[in-house]
Amino acid sequence: MLVKLVKTQFVEGDTYRAKGEQRVFKTFDIPANRGNLYDSKGNLLATSVPKYDIRFDAVTVTDKDFRENINELSKALSKEFGKSPEYYDDVLRRARDNKNRYFLVKRNLGYSQYMRVKKFPLFKYGANRGGLIVEQRTIREHPIGKIAERTVGYERRDDQGYYTRVGLEGAYGPFLRGKEGKRKKQKIAKNQWKPIGDANEVEPQDGFDVISTIDVNVQDITHHALLAQLEKFEAEHGTVVVMETKTGEIKAISNLGRTKSGKYYEKLNYAVGESHEPGSTFKLMAMVAALEDKVIDSSYVVDTENGRVRFYDRVVKDSKWGGYGKISAAKAFELSSNTAFAKIIDENYKEDPKKFVNRLMNMGLHKTLGLSIKGEGKPKIPYPGDKDWYGTTLPWMAHGYGVAVTPLQTLAFYNAIANDGEMVKPRFIKEVKAWDKTQEKYDKEVLNPAICSKETAKIVQEMMKNVVIRGTADNIHTDNFQIAGKTGTCWGNYGKDKEREYISSFAGYFPAEDPRYSCIVVIHKPNKEKGYYGNIVAAPVFKTIALKVYNDIPVVDEVSADIAESKEISESYEGYFQKARKHKTIMPNVKGMPAMDVISLLENMGLKVEIKGSGTVKSQSIEPGTKVKNNQTIRIELS
Repeated sequence: MLVKLVKTQFVEGDTYRAKGEQRVFKTFDIPANRGNLYDSKGNLLATSVPKYDIRFDAVTVTDKDFRENINELSKALSKEFGKSPEYYDDVLRRARDNKNRYFLVKRNLGYSQYMRVKKFPLFKYGANRGGLIVEQRTIREHPIGKIAERTVGYERRDDQGYYTRVGLEGAYGPFLRGKEGKRKKQKIAKNQWKPIGDANEVEPQDGFDVISTIDVNVQDITHHALLAQLEKFEAEHGTVVVMETKTGEIKAISNLGRTKSGKYYEKLNYAVGESHEPGSTFKLMAMVAALEDKVIDSSYVVDTENGRVRFYDRVVKDSKWGGYGKISAAKAFELSSNTAFAKIIDENYKEDPKKFVNRLMNMGLHKTLGLSIKGEGKPKIPYPGDKDWYGTTLPWMAHGYGVAVTPLQTLAFYNAIANDGEMVKPRFIKEVKAWDKTQEKYDKEVLNPAICSKETAKIVQEMMKNVVIRGTADNIHTDNFQIAGKTGTCWGNYGKDKEREYISSFAGYFPAEDPRYSCIVVIHKPNKEKGYYGNIVAAPVFKTIALKVYNDIPVVDEVSADIAESKEISESYEGYFQKARKHKTIMPNVKGMPAMDVISLLENMGLKVEIKGSGTVKSQSIEPGTKVKNNQTIRIELS
């Protein structure tokens, strides 16, 4: 036993002392504040907010300090947190009697509140003399709420150190997350650790800020336009993307899925990750291929027969009973004739189907876009000789079946046509910054300088204009400016007629004469009794977005008094802004209006706008009819 004692004390002593210290002292990681995520105009999309838990070590404080400060400390806590001074006097004394070294005073304090508390009597002496224990953590907040939640995304790390990355937060996590700090703590009870001193061993380093391409004004318009249509048609889910034509910058992306209760939220990033049969929006790709190969021109005549054409054991059908008769290829595009496209592609490529598929692949339709956001869906373009290539594959591909692309991949192609053939990569990020210093800059990236000739691009541009002027989407024609695009309606499943579900879509760009924005709308499984065609379900969403984005809310010089007195606002708001002419200094009634409309209106009046929440206006701090001053602040609460 003597030998064992000597060995333990002198030979193995350092090892056991180190183990003992590890049991009593431990170094903890301190998460760094993640950098902020901004939209293209400097509005916050995501930010880190520190939260503090205040605890009290009732043992470390001397009797003298406790007696001299307990009354004033109880009064200060009462004033700050609302409970009586007697309550705090009682619980702090009991904590001392019970030798509680980890008594919880208050959770989830903000920074300014924490700074006040640490100056309270007794607490101002710090950790050792004052018994103040401060535990800090950081939470991530989204100032615009649930809008674009899936695109903003998140980055989470599990106990094993593995990351789950979603959206922009995940894609740019290495920039945003910063470097962890270190702080040493002492074990004072089971699973309770008290910081040693007030300072950290290693201070955490904040992450870089990321500037996205998103525009919150366009995002707000897009979100609410999609939400309204999903609710109207009781659809399962839907997505909308708005992209700047020349640069590929994504200005808005909304993905909404329905819950069991019938509500909608940002469930999945359908625009990026969901590959599916596109239906008639793929007719643009088929038309471009045929024109590029010069197997047809826009005047090529095809007989749609009676609207029913058989290919082997399957029949291609037009939505119009009896068909369209003999029509040109251009007219077939305007009317979205399935039979015409099936015949055009089959008649001109059936002897060499590889020629058609190779043309699609030369345009890059078999490739992903290589997005920064994780989870991009893979496109599918069948090839002759594949095990799933049949005699009917070619005519079915012609009108968008048997192929699969994501909404964003489809939009990139339509955007390329608007750019006279130049395909640019969709882009979510502009730059990464540390304070005012740029760390990384992301510029326009060209994926394909020419997916087709400029001549072909000009031809199909005219076709897409005519779709809206006199074709399947004439219901969204507007005299304000010209829209170019293509409707799409395809099966969402292959069940019987009664069980069949549909996918409605519209893709295009505006204004057609000088394209600034391209946009795609895809809505899955609308209630068939309310409508399911692309022109009825999807195209109106496109029009709503295009009108508001293009007009960018007209500048209002003067606001009339009669508007201030009105209690109802027209659904479109067009008449609202046109009437505002007489009294610039009169506060209008903005209740019920969308947030972005209100911001533009009030800022044009010279007011400073503070927004709380998201959605439509619930209340306003300045009453309607009140005379306002330049630079006056108005607080708007949203529903």
